[in-house]
Amino acid sequence: MKPRQMVNKKPFEAVVREQGATVLRVCRAILGVHDADDAWSDTFLAALQAYPALPAEANVEAWLVTIAHRKCIDHVRAGTRRAMPVDHPPDQPSSLGIPGDGHEELLDAVTSLPPKQRQAVAYHYLAGLPYGDVAALLGGTAEAARRAGADGVKSLRSALAIHPSLAHTSSKGDI
Repeated sequence: MKPRQMVNKKPFEAVVREQGATVLRVCRAILGVHDADDAWSDTFLAALQAYPALPAEANVEAWLVTIAHRKCIDHVRAGTRRAMPVDHPPDQPSSLGIPGDGHEELLDAVTSLPPKQRQAVAYHYLAGLPYGDVAALLGGTAEAARRAGADGVKSLRSALAIHPSLAHTSSKGDI
């Protein structure tokens, strides 16, 4: 690695501060509340190991969302081998990336979307990735990713029609 690259890159702690909430929102949208914190931790542990080799001009947000995507897949695959959570775990909620305190209906609606729609909504609307990057993560074309995102938002609006305060939350980062 060239010494010049190290000068231009932010310290990893700053990357975690800036991107931590985005990565947690993506993990929560894909996995739900119970497994999201583990996937978030796994994402940043993997990123910490790979960060020194990351080019200074790389899109750090897209890189982290890609790592989070892969860690979420790992958690889904491992889910059949893990014990189920108890009814009332001693959870302490995180203040990072909660897409609206007290909006369990929204989280449930996002979780109930089909996987491609859920991922397209999470990556585009929560992480702010362009559809070209979403397509690279999901496999397929940008148009297919855009269609999955649009279908996912349409399904969310229909599911949340009985909650008027939630049904109109459509700007990036607010879902």
